[in-house]
Amino acid sequence: MMLRALAFGLAGFFLSALAAPAQDGGLPVSQCQAIAQKLPGVMFASFKPPGPQFAQAQKNLALAEREEVNITFVGHSTYFIETPEGIGIATDYSGVYQPSRLPDVVTMNKAHSTHYSLQPDPKIPHVLHGWSDVPGEKAEHRLMVGDAYIRNVVSDIRSWGGGVEENANSIFIFEISGLCIGHLGHLHFELTEAQYTEIGRLDILMVPVDGGLTMGADSMSRVVQRLRSSLILPMHRWGPPLDNFLAMFDGRFDIAYAKEQTIKVSMRSLPKKPTILVPQGL
Repeated sequence: MMLRALAFGLAGFFLSALAAPAQDGGLPVSQCQAIAQKLPGVMFASFKPPGPQFAQAQKNLALAEREEVNITFVGHSTYFIETPEGIGIATDYSGVYQPSRLPDVVTMNKAHSTHYSLQPDPKIPHVLHGWSDVPGEKAEHRLMVGDAYIRNVVSDIRSWGGGVEENANSIFIFEISGLCIGHLGHLHFELTEAQYTEIGRLDILMVPVDGGLTMGADSMSRVVQRLRSSLILPMHRWGPPLDNFLAMFDGRFDIAYAKEQTIKVSMRSLPKKPTILVPQGL
């Protein structure tokens, strides 16, 4: 109980302190990594301050609305994330699946052409490749765009020749309004302990559910269970039915279907039990 109370208190603090700039003027500090390292095993779920009074409830509601992040499934592996300050982020952007407006940031991975574009709209201010064009180097992104701190953790992919291409996929992590949102990209291999440590806490996880083009459903389910996210958003549906993926969790996660095209979420509205939320249009 003491750990849980401490976790809730820290969550409230980090709603306003997310990704604060380093004191030496360097890179921002990842709160998703910081909390995960200090409190291993603590899940930040449904942060709701006490107070049954109507006035307090109204105040909490207004605050929650200012903290809300909007997430819309656009197609394939592209989600469009909109921050409270209006920053728009499109994941695994190929240009084929277009969000409702021009993104401020697009992230890309290169396992297939449906996950990247080499000719994105030049009006997009930030184009983040999940791979490096320099042999032997890792793509590294650490940047603040408005109220979003964006970073990546690299992973290997299978090459077209049957080998392994090192560091050619990125798991992009978006830290917004206290939320840690992770997009697994085109994940081909189960994560290592070092990668789990580098990722830290993820409240919301975007996960491919194709059942084989990335990883088999059993391998992917192990990654999902290890990350212990509160909200899991499927993507990259291809081949086997979605039910094959959902069946891997055997009641350990709740399963729900989005009632609206845009999912609104904040630290205060995260489900108490880990939930797989199937977006409209998947």
